Order: sequence, then C-alpha cells, then structure tokens
Amino acid sequence: MIMRTAAEIINTRQLREEMPLVVASVRRGKRFLVLHRSRPAFELGPPGAVAQPLPPLEDDPIYQWQGVGESNDGLKAADHDRVLYGA
Repeated sequence: MIMRTAAEIINTRQLREEMPLVVASVRRGKRFLVLHRSRPAFELGPPGAVAQPLPPLEDDPIYQWQGVGESNDGLKAADHDRVLYGA
C-alpha cells in the first residue's frame, strides 16, 4: 500500500524552470500540485501512487476572494496571465 504524502504547491512556470529538480523529487516520492493561472491543474507523483481527488475550489478561501484591484493599463486578466505565467 502506498501512502499519500502532502503535495508541494508549484505553478506551471516553476515546473518549466525547475523540471529536472521536480522529476528527481518525484522519483524520490515527493508529490506536487501544479497551479495554472492560480488554480489547481494537475498533480505529479511517483508511479503507482494512489490518486485522491482535490477538494472543491469553492472550499478554498483564496479562490473565494474578490478582485483586489483594477488594471489601469488597459490589459485584460488573460493578458496579465500571459505576462505572469508565460501562457
């Protein structure tokens, strides 16, 4: 029986930049929850690990926050995501 361990949270940019380190960590049994545009996208874990569903986003207090400001540069949220995440 494989025990599930807590996942470290990283974003897609970190995954791209640190792929060799992430792969080595997963091979040693570490798990990662990968966020894309600040939302859970997928988990990485060692082969054979028992997958468990993520809790609903509605239960995440950060997901429930209202916007913290407005853009004064005329760009949309998707434009800002491209700058932040390279997507």
